Amino acid sequence: MDDTPVTPTPPHDATPATPASSRASQRRPAILPWVLFVAALALAAFLGWRLVQPAPVGDPLATTLVAFERQNTLTVFSAELAPVVASNDSRLFGLVNARQVAVIPARVDYTIDLATMGRDRMRWDEAKRTLSVRLPPLVLSKPNLDEARAQYLREGVWIGRAAQDKLTRDNTLLAERLAREQAANPVLMGLARSAAKDAVRQNLAIPLQVAGFGTVTVAVSIDGETK
Repeated sequence: MDDTPVTPTPPHDATPATPASSRASQRRPAILPWVLFVAALALAAFLGWRLVQPAPVGDPLATTLVAFERQNTLTVFSAELAPVVASNDSRLFGLVNARQVAVIPARVDYTIDLATMGRDRMRWDEAKRTLSVRLPPLVLSKPNLDEARAQYLREGVWIGRAAQDKLTRDNTLLAERLAREQAANPVLMGLARSAAKDAVRQNLAIPLQVAGFGTVTVAVSIDGETK
């Protein structure tokens, strides 16, 4: 019997151990696409935020002036009136007399001339977030008479064409003057001023909010109004 010691031989299917550094290098190709994806997603989110973020807040008075420049004249109120007027005509040394009573519908517009607005009519209070605006006086338009809907009552034994035309012209002038006087009464002027203030508040609050000033209180006053 051969007593020579036998040295064990490792199995043919045994795989030598892989170093840790080799395993890490094998994982890098799998991780790299995810890192690039996350970086691209973060970049896209940042660019989207830059696009939708509010523009830097600037001068509130400059923003207000731009809003005013877009509409030089602002119609804030309209009054529908119905002046009742009468005129007389006498001809042939007073032998032929005629009288005409007319009811002529009229409309008068109340406007604000925004072209005269400047920085001297505005004040910004940063602490209170309040914009104070002083508007110029209301302007009344020339009465717009709707003679197509006018109603006439004529009195006289005989009214010729010339007399009728004169009575109509006189009543038109009287109706314009009376409509202007009625439109200037304190009640209608008060309603028009209130409408003007509401319109200016609405026209300024939204542009200021869009410009990045947030919620702003707009205090409006008008030249010539009594406290």
